[in-house]
Amino acid sequence: MGIGQNCKGSITKISSSPPVTTSTSLTHTVNGSHHFKINGYSLSKGMGVGKYVASDTFMVGGYSWAIYFYPDGKSPEDNSAYVSLFIALASEGTDVRALFELTLLDQSGKDKHKVHSHFGRALESGPYTLKYRGSMGYKRFFKRSILEVSDYLKDDCLSVHCSVGVVRSHTEGPKICTIPVPPSDIGQHFGQLLESGKGSDVSFIVDGEIFAAHKLVLAARSPVFRAQLFGPMKDQKTHNIEVEDMQSPVFKTEGYEYLRESCPSVLTELLEYVAKIGEHSIISSCRHASEALDGSDNNGRRVKQRT
Repeated sequence: MGIGQNCKGSITKISSSPPVTTSTSLTHTVNGSHHFKINGYSLSKGMGVGKYVASDTFMVGGYSWAIYFYPDGKSPEDNSAYVSLFIALASEGTDVRALFELTLLDQSGKDKHKVHSHFGRALESGPYTLKYRGSMGYKRFFKRSILEVSDYLKDDCLSVHCSVGVVRSHTEGPKICTIPVPPSDIGQHFGQLLESGKGSDVSFIVDGEIFAAHKLVLAARSPVFRAQLFGPMKDQKTHNIEVEDMQSPVFKTEGYEYLRESCPSVLTELLEYVAKIGEHSIISSCRHASEALDGSDNNGRRVKQRT
């Protein structure tokens, strides 16, 4: 809650709402299928009510499943008048919610398959929940007398296709993206630029030797050079800066190699030995803009402009 003032001068309250966080629950199915061929159907008859022929186990959604076909049916009260078809959970230790589809394939090529499916339609109680060895299917899947004269049976063989959709749920919050940032190589580039001398617009004279540099880089690294090169006392004709009481090897070690290593502190050695002029030197120089900057570092070394 904040306080503001309207154009008439009266004070009004400005409401500020607390931040709103969001999350989303997502529920979907992980789908898979299995094809099961039953050869020698006529030989499987008579094995007994409640006994089944099982497919190999197959994995869907991280769980093991199997198809059970009952040639004499599953229920004694049906007197083996129907074949039964079920899908069973073969994994242990957890309950699983899933959707199923059991299809007896028409082998005449007419594609008149017998399909029982939970997919694509509303279920009053939602997906089925199965426990270990639990199964879901149809006791009266097909009347046996009709099946044996139909196009579903060919060469004493039945063909069953089963689809399983395992229900999965999870909650998502705001996505946080991370982008890996490679280590900076700006120092190496500054070192190469310094060594090449390209674009240099100022030079340091050290013990009679000339070292090319760049005003913008010097100004970015040192308030002293910023004042000298771009401040009120700047001299547009300043192209050379003489460093007194210092030997050139301080600046030149293995052919600028130390400059590469010290970047982006370009001319670090120079700044440490020369450019650490106290604030009083800068203030004094600003007050006397007509005078050239003539400061000294902690070791008494001098920096002088040369045009």
